Amino acid sequence: MPEIAIRSFLASLVAVRKTEARHEVLLLKRSQSLVGEWCQVAGGIEEGETAWQTALRELEEETGLKPISLYSADTCEQFYEARRDSITIAPVFVGFIDSASKVVLNHEHSDYCWVSFDEAVEMVAFGGQRRILRWIEDEFVKRRPSKHLLIGMG
Repeated sequence: MPEIAIRSFLASLVAVRKTEARHEVLLLKRSQSLVGEWCQVAGGIEEGETAWQTALRELEEETGLKPISLYSADTCEQFYEARRDSITIAPVFVGFIDSASKVVLNHEHSDYCWVSFDEAVEMVAFGGQRRILRWIEDEFVKRRPSKHLLIGMG
């Protein structure tokens, strides 16, 4: 019986900061694959890394940022790739960023912006991204996240 492969080789991170006025999410404009699309931080898991370590590394590589705190978002991003005829599943993390931190982009992105969750939902290309953003807003901004999801980075 034919099967569709399920692959899990990526980690995704949504960076959130609190300003005086609101919570904001960081979006990055891609300059390589999916050129011109706005997205969150994401990247491939390297040998010997956990998914959360990948999320931290990718955040720092792509933006120069380090989070104040890191949480498992308690959800996964999933999508079908026709080219590979496979389903990709990526654990999602939430990184809370100090509002004074400065973004320094690497070559993978041409621009960035801090926007409200409502604005972010309108900017991203995929329904899965919109679902993730709404989930994070509901579970990590509108309510206090569960302490059981906190990841000790030390």
